[in-house]
Amino acid sequence: MHPSPGLDLADVTLTYPDGDGRLTALDRVSLAVPPGTLTAVVGPSGSGKSSLLAVAATLTTPDAGRVSIAGLDAVALRPAERAGLRRSTIGIVFQQPNLLASLTCVEQLQVMAHLAGGSARKARPRALELLDRVGLADRAEHRPHRLSGGQRQRVNIARALMHEPSVLLVDEPTGALDHERGAAIVALLAELTRTSGAATVLVTHDRSHLPHADRAVELIDGRLRTLATA
Repeated sequence: MHPSPGLDLADVTLTYPDGDGRLTALDRVSLAVPPGTLTAVVGPSGSGKSSLLAVAATLTTPDAGRVSIAGLDAVALRPAERAGLRRSTIGIVFQQPNLLASLTCVEQLQVMAHLAGGSARKARPRALELLDRVGLADRAEHRPHRLSGGQRQRVNIARALMHEPSVLLVDEPTGALDHERGAAIVALLAELTRTSGAATVLVTHDRSHLPHADRAVELIDGRLRTLATA
């Protein structure tokens, strides 16, 4: 039986050294995120949310369990192969946009193609298309200092979509925004998830965003449980 596309974590356990023993960050976590759906992850600080994202991003190898990305078993890959998988298949949206001050919005996206070994010039049409999809077509030539916090986060999202990732991992994208702008960002993420076909995991502290999700789960002490989304 072949693993399904999208993101599929099966019986994932992750521990860290803790004095003389081990601290369990993820305790036999299983989570399937089909393409074109958004799963929201909530939970208190220290519950394992960051560890879950790190494992899903193939940045951390679990002690046990399977991590399937677009049908590939990431745990079985060599480090260089995992790095290649991240570049080609996974998009990551961090809490802070970390845009380059000297680049315009469209250049922020074009540089992703350059870093992947492609042509920044040839990537310009796709970069402009993505900026249009996140509502920033009229800001393409603006630099970050001329953008609001919500607009910078929209550039951050568009940048993560440049290489058409199969899996999109989003870490607290509304943390620095007020409620209204935060809600708009999550609504945008839900829409882009459907139109791009990405399997999206959204870590958020704000439960008011859960109705935008196709599924919501809660992590407590490394264990997962499903929540109602509405």
